[in-house]
Amino acid sequence: MEFDKNILSFLKPKLLDELIKKSTLKEFSKGTEILREEQYVKVLPIVINGLVKVYSRFDEKELLLYYIEPAQSCVMTFYAALKNTPSKVFATTEEESKILLIPIQYLPNWLQEYPGFNDLFYNQFNLRYSELLDTIRHLLLDKMDKRLYDHLKKKSDLTKINSVKMSHSQLANELGTAREVITRVLKKLETDEKVIQNAGEIKIISEW
Repeated sequence: MEFDKNILSFLKPKLLDELIKKSTLKEFSKGTEILREEQYVKVLPIVINGLVKVYSRFDEKELLLYYIEPAQSCVMTFYAALKNTPSKVFATTEEESKILLIPIQYLPNWLQEYPGFNDLFYNQFNLRYSELLDTIRHLLLDKMDKRLYDHLKKKSDLTKINSVKMSHSQLANELGTAREVITRVLKKLETDEKVIQNAGEIKIISEW
C-alpha cells in the first residue's frame, strides 16, 4: 500500500525512507478502536489521511481530548511508548483512515539519529497545549450554546462537510455534559438560526 510522501515532507528524506521501510501502512474503517486505556503501546501512529478521535472516559462518560489530523501523531501515545506505561486514553477513527504504524522499538534510536523527528512531537505538544488553553477559555468564558456551536463548526471543518451526523448523546459525551442539555441548547441554536436538524444530521447555516 502506497501513499503520497509529500504528506510527511517535513521529515528528512532519509528518515522518511526509514519510516516507510520499517513501519506498516494500514487502513481502518470508521469507528475502529485503535487504542484503549490500559493497553501497552506497541506502535506509534501517524495519520496519513482520515481523522482519529482521542478521548478519556470518566464514570462511563467520554471526554474528547483532541483530534489527530493527517500528518499528525498522538502525544499521549508517544509518551506511553517512550516510558513503557499503559495508555491513559482511547483512540477511535472518526472516518475511514489510513495510518502509518511505527514500531516503538525504533523510536529511541531515531530520536537521537534524526533531530527533526523530535520536532514532530514538540510541535504536537505545543498544539495540544494550545488546544487545552482554548478549552479552558471556553469553559470559563463561553456559555454552552457557543461551546456547542464551536464544537460542531470544528467537526465540520475537520471533515470538510457542512453537516455533522452525531447523536445528542455523542455530543454530550464529547463536551462532558448531559444529553438533555445538548437537546435544549440545539433547540436554542435552531431558534437563533445557527443550525438546523434533520434525521440525525446537524447542519450549520450561519456564522456565530
